[in-house]
Amino acid sequence: MSMEPGKSLAGIGALMLLIGSFVPFLGIVGFILLMIGLKYLSDYYKDNGIFNNALYGIIFGIIGVAAAAFLVIAVIFGGSFLGFGYGPGGDISGITGNVVAFFGGILIALVVAFIFYILMAVYLRKAFDALAARTGVGMFRTAGLLLLLGAILTIILIGLILIFVAWVLLTVAFFSMPTSPPPSAQASPA
Repeated sequence: MSMEPGKSLAGIGALMLLIGSFVPFLGIVGFILLMIGLKYLSDYYKDNGIFNNALYGIIFGIIGVAAAAFLVIAVIFGGSFLGFGYGPGGDISGITGNVVAFFGGILIALVVAFIFYILMAVYLRKAFDALAARTGVGMFRTAGLLLLLGAILTIILIGLILIFVAWVLLTVAFFSMPTSPPPSAQASPA
């Protein structure tokens, strides 16, 4: 079994995720290629943690996006079924209540997305740390740390820059992986 397909697929996936920052469809394809590549690498290194942690991270990301999207749609299209208190009311108190409910719902959606995004970054970091240990490429560890810090700092928007840099480093790390594992990774038990 060769690691080349996993290295190539994961590298192309990371690159597409990087480009996907500007073209969302490519980001989705990038995640799929990244996961396929990580599965190859996980099998090659006989370390299920690489793929499993990445998979958990992606699942948390999908749940966060879906939950936030549901809340935003519910708020925009009348969140009375969520208890946001929309209803008929032409007086100023009714309008004020609707505005507060609207922005409250948006805030809740952002908090939900933030929590799940941090969970996603924690699990992706675990996967990249395991990959760094197996390959000897420390850039995976750095990228995982930047991804986690970026997720935490998205509140002040500087985190988005860190996340972008993390994907750049991941792309470089995948393409700079050695074609054979370092001696410590070869000797380590599965």
